[in-house]
Amino acid sequence: MKTAIIYNPEITASPAVKEELIKTLDSSGLNYEILDINNLKTGFDIAFVIGGDGTILKTARFFAEEETAIFGINLGRLGFLSQSSKEDFARSLEKIQKGEYRIEKRLMLETEGQIALNDFVIKSPEQGRTARFQLKINGKGVCNYLADGIIISTPTGSTAYGLSAGGPVLSPDIEAFVIVPICPHTLTARPLVIPAGEEISISASGDEKEFILSVDGQGNYKLNKEIKIKKSPLRAKLLILDDTEFYTILRNKLNWGVSPNYC
Repeated sequence: MKTAIIYNPEITASPAVKEELIKTLDSSGLNYEILDINNLKTGFDIAFVIGGDGTILKTARFFAEEETAIFGINLGRLGFLSQSSKEDFARSLEKIQKGEYRIEKRLMLETEGQIALNDFVIKSPEQGRTARFQLKINGKGVCNYLADGIIISTPTGSTAYGLSAGGPVLSPDIEAFVIVPICPHTLTARPLVIPAGEEISISASGDEKEFILSVDGQGNYKLNKEIKIKKSPLRAKLLILDDTEFYTILRNKLNWGVSPNYC
């Protein structure tokens, strides 16, 4: 099994955790290569990724054309895509070596040569300014928004920005996208859940000449007046331990369904 340790040198604790992981892998007898997030290469079965969700998202996009499975060790805040903490890594590695895991192939989005595992966010190029957006699905007009932006999310990304903007949570095995307007200036705009086979078109309605497209919250790209978004043929591959399931993650990471404590 060819493995890589991928770390983010911009995260303060990452180099120290990398050294801890090296000791664990050395004692297990696994061969590995060390890469930083800015100098990735292909040719691995598993990539152990040290960092937050942003580091994992960047790695997953890079390996989308490969069969490399991503396993996250969380150093960020929420770490929703991570499968382990640094303290639990030895136990997690033992499970992986015993084959007690599965590979989940997660739905991705594509547009204008870009792919996303979580979401595309479309906004006006003028920061802090609302814009008029026209939404079409399969070429048919759906509605116009006056809003701060629009989020097009996968099920994986439904627990990220889309959730914060009032969108629903989707189980990652559902083949669907979520369209969530950001702070729309209307009382009737609601998020939409649509089949993943639909083509989404966002175009400028009014004086807008271009949009800013954010990919998984990483990097902004200026695009012309119309953006067409659809399901990517590529899939992100996440290594999930057998004793992990989505609804437990919801409860542990987001306190889902936990009653507030009253004084």
